[in-house]
Amino acid sequence: MSNFATSIDVRTLERGNKKDIIFEAFEKLNLDEEMELINDHDPHPLYQYFMSKVPEKFKWEYLEQGPEVWRIIITKK
Repeated sequence: MSNFATSIDVRTLERGNKKDIIFEAFEKLNLDEEMELINDHDPHPLYQYFMSKVPEKFKWEYLEQGPEVWRIIITKK
């Protein structure tokens, strides 16, 4: 059992709206809540998107960095 507010397996999302789904989930978090992302590659472009939208309002932490699975915790600050 995890203590994340939400967990999103990006591999299961349709192409084209992944970023919107992830960012909407982030927006719904309360301060200091965490969400987990699971992906099959490094979602660094998503990190850059967060930096452009909310640079001071999130923390990005890798829990696992491949080669087959990447797990990232995003905390709302």
